[in-house]
Amino acid sequence: MIHLLKNRRSIRKFKDEKIDENLLKTFFKAVLTSPAGHNINHIEYIYVDDDELLKKLSDVKAHGAMFLKDAPQAIIVTADESKTDVWIEDASIAATVIQLTAESLGMGSCWIQMRLRKDKEGVLSEKLVKEIMGIEENRRVECIIAFGYPAESRNPHDISEDELKGIMYNSSNKKLFL
Repeated sequence: MIHLLKNRRSIRKFKDEKIDENLLKTFFKAVLTSPAGHNINHIEYIYVDDDELLKKLSDVKAHGAMFLKDAPQAIIVTADESKTDVWIEDASIAATVIQLTAESLGMGSCWIQMRLRKDKEGVLSEKLVKEIMGIEENRRVECIIAFGYPAESRNPHDISEDELKGIMYNSSNKKLFL
């Protein structure tokens, strides 16, 4: 797990190649194990591999989503806010599980925030995604995760000893790792 956490980086350039169907099944089975508060099953995932839809979705934000038009596929993470008050947390955990699973299977991924974001004209990104994809009104769109085989590489995270010393405190507000 430490290896995944250190090596998972946001990838915005992907090979022009769809993920093999067997690998996708493994990926989706793992993603569906994501925990949810009170064990309420309210997260839904929408798999998108249609180039035209990916292009439309790449325009729903003013910044930070344009690379989606060149991604081979994506997952839209939605939650039913009428079922639980922790839908944001559950959807965020689910999105993290997606990214770590992708990394573990040799794929790259990048989170594209939708909730509380707007397009160039000031329209809520979430509203636009719902319109494009026909998502029910009671469902909220937390994010879109672009994923695929990476066409770029990035250096792993490397937390230095000095960084570790500067941020870790115990319950008595005393620094750890002095």
